[in-house]
Amino acid sequence: MALPGQILPSPVLTFYGDDFTGSSAVMEVMTFAGLKTVMFLEAPTAERLAEFADYPAIGIASTARAKSPAWMDAHLPPAFAALAALGAPVNHYKVCSTFDSAPGTGSIGRAAELGAAAFGVPVVPLVTGAPAIGRWQAFGNLFAAYAGDTFRLDRHPVMARHPATPMDEADLGRHLAAQTDWPVGLVDLVALKAGRGAAAFAAAREAGARIVSFDIVDEETLAAVGNVLWAEASAGRIFAVGSQGVEYALIAHWRAAGLLPPAPATPPPGPVAAMVAVSGSVSPSTASQIAHAERAGFRVETLDVSATVDGARWEAALEAAIAAGSAAIEAGTIPLIVTARGPDDPAVARFTAALAETGTDRAEAATRIGRGLGRIVRTLVARHGLTRAVISGGDTSGYATSELGVTALSAVAPLAPGAPLCRTHADDPAFDGLELALKGGQMGAEDFFLASTGRKTLAAGVS
Repeated sequence: MALPGQILPSPVLTFYGDDFTGSSAVMEVMTFAGLKTVMFLEAPTAERLAEFADYPAIGIASTARAKSPAWMDAHLPPAFAALAALGAPVNHYKVCSTFDSAPGTGSIGRAAELGAAAFGVPVVPLVTGAPAIGRWQAFGNLFAAYAGDTFRLDRHPVMARHPATPMDEADLGRHLAAQTDWPVGLVDLVALKAGRGAAAFAAAREAGARIVSFDIVDEETLAAVGNVLWAEASAGRIFAVGSQGVEYALIAHWRAAGLLPPAPATPPPGPVAAMVAVSGSVSPSTASQIAHAERAGFRVETLDVSATVDGARWEAALEAAIAAGSAAIEAGTIPLIVTARGPDDPAVARFTAALAETGTDRAEAATRIGRGLGRIVRTLVARHGLTRAVISGGDTSGYATSELGVTALSAVAPLAPGAPLCRTHADDPAFDGLELALKGGQMGAEDFFLASTGRKTLAAGVS
């Protein structure tokens, strides 16, 4: 039911994120629209839920994007069951806005099948376009912005060469066909602009589609999709798959229908003198951000990830990074510990060669890297009493955040679309209330790391 002063029911939405940065993007959209949101790192107990009884949106973050269908079969049903028990009309499996997935890694098709069963729905809406973050879908094909231009996803400079899930197909229906046998339908922009969105959705369902993809190219189609989703949810409940476009669409419709007032003003993050940043991303976008941070005065240190194949070497590499980070903080600057400066960094080739020489599983090594970066953050925060940290990299963020002993996150201030500044909730006082930003590889402007300090420059005495 709705809480006092609310028109929408509470909870109105639950979500399960297939990575941590994507999950925090849902928090960003909902929170800054005026709907308080909490994201747990695992299915919450009744006691933990009670702390957030007045929150309209509740989610769980995971590392599913880096996992196999077998892992999903074991882990998604109980998590979905926990969320289904909350009774929200809208339930969302959050995926990356660039649809990062493959049949054996982060299968969105398998997640759709499991979610439909858990929530008892016959058809799954698929909503990926989100113009606010430079994502558009037209006639079933996904487009994404990069470096001031727009690319079809299979021609995108980053996604076409993604190290784990390269995109060779922009038509999301065709892409999903390799991950599920379920028929995929489409509600295209022509139907939406003609006011026939609901009719086209019903027709696709009647034709046998189990997943129905929605075009979104502008604010008009965004609100039209939100109208269809809310009508379906109000008649029962829905389980949708997609980016934060799900939330953007619903909020656009709720505002148009008078169900949600205009967004309250949200102040930017305040300045901090000291913090730590780590990056496990090899995205060219992150490489540009690292270079900008170095020019701005950050102390950039490289963590030797080829050492993950040997326990003693890895321990030494982590201790060296911690020592370098600590020295930077004591010298009055901000450490940025990175695994690579883009896909062409020789560090990437050394890492790949080390895996091949030792037969080390790439996914296992990636887990070690994420946890290692988390250990660096944990140690430096505790040692220096830091109040803010940044973790860059979608897969990295999940493993790294888990190392901090955090139980939940809530959004507190905007930094960049898709990458808000969050507040941690933890049993350990040293990590409870830490301000933490989780940034996907392609998110944020070139000055993201500097902006995360809340300062215009790192020069002493200037904020």
